Amino acid sequence: MVQRTILRPLRAFLATEAAGGILAVGAAIAAVVWANAAPHNYESWWSTEAAISVGHHVLRLDLKHWVNDALMAIFFLVVGLEIKRELVQGELRVPRRAALPVAAALGGMVVPAALFAIINTGQPTIRGWGVPMATDIALALGVIALIGRRIVPASLSLFLLAVAIVDDIGAIVVIAVFYSNGIRFSWLALGVAMVALTIAMRRLRVGAMGPYLVAGTVLWFALHEAGIHATIAGVIMGLLAPTTAVLSSGSTSVVERLEHALHPWSSFVIVPIFALSNAGIRLNSELFDGVLSAHVFWGIIVGLVIGKPVGITLASWLAVRTGVAELPNGVRMSQIAAIGAVAGIGFTVSLFVSDLAFGNAVDLGHDKFAVLVASISAGLIGATALRASSRRQATKG
Repeated sequence: MVQRTILRPLRAFLATEAAGGILAVGAAIAAVVWANAAPHNYESWWSTEAAISVGHHVLRLDLKHWVNDALMAIFFLVVGLEIKRELVQGELRVPRRAALPVAAALGGMVVPAALFAIINTGQPTIRGWGVPMATDIALALGVIALIGRRIVPASLSLFLLAVAIVDDIGAIVVIAVFYSNGIRFSWLALGVAMVALTIAMRRLRVGAMGPYLVAGTVLWFALHEAGIHATIAGVIMGLLAPTTAVLSSGSTSVVERLEHALHPWSSFVIVPIFALSNAGIRLNSELFDGVLSAHVFWGIIVGLVIGKPVGITLASWLAVRTGVAELPNGVRMSQIAAIGAVAGIGFTVSLFVSDLAFGNAVDLGHDKFAVLVASISAGLIGATALRASSRRQATKG
């Protein structure tokens, strides 16, 4: 019964991520078509400003930044819930099982970032070293879904999910530490107070969602005004969500209920809107004339397409070799390498970090183009390698 309670939300999560990934790809294609068919309309639409006022404070953002700062906070809330679930119920709960995906994810973050930094040494674009660190869970799981469960063992899907979640933790730390503006401590103090209030409500076993919603909204506003990227509020609230539940028939925790309610909105609405607002690249002569000589382009391509699989495979091999971790039953290192290639699909979080790193810089077009090219390349290479390695393993088995 307990096993069903744990596995049921996991299966639903994997299915939603895969389907949402396909929709995000469609939105990205629509963004490119829109940006090239009516470029001025595309730019003016996402540059339209909207404002909200709280007392004497007015928050004015254009539509693109309402998506990136507000809607993506809900996306990162779901990420926080995913992390919490994995820490409490999933692969990251048991240290021995967590060792391999944690090591793989660390290698998959350090090597791409290092390669990007080497290629962009001495260039202003070195600020974007965090771009190739990320893995898009939805698209990566979508690739596995397209290949089919009969070819790819469930243990590999779980390994990829765990790696991507640790990747998310790394990306969140990078965003909070390296891509936040000068901190205003009075607003930060308000944010800390909201975190303390949320912890107190948990201890008092407050079950209603309203107080948590108010605390999360105030936390988001406080972090935004403090100069820390406001999406971090979503992660914090997700990690603080109560996980306790009565283990009776059909019982679920608050984390699972929230994830069940928000995950479809995140996958089918928020991420596609984000792709539509951020993936609009003008495919003109200016882009193509300079792209092959752009350090940022090659840094992202090499980081995601080469750095990801090399980092994940090397770190996994070292972890197994030293006895820190062990491979899942029936899984070979060649399959880990193939999963590493699939993990090179950066897309959503890579585009997000790209916007934080470069803003409206001249190289942003090359940057976005590199993320799209690298994600497509990693998906094709990873799918081919995963199909081949899994079939070889099935034949030997």
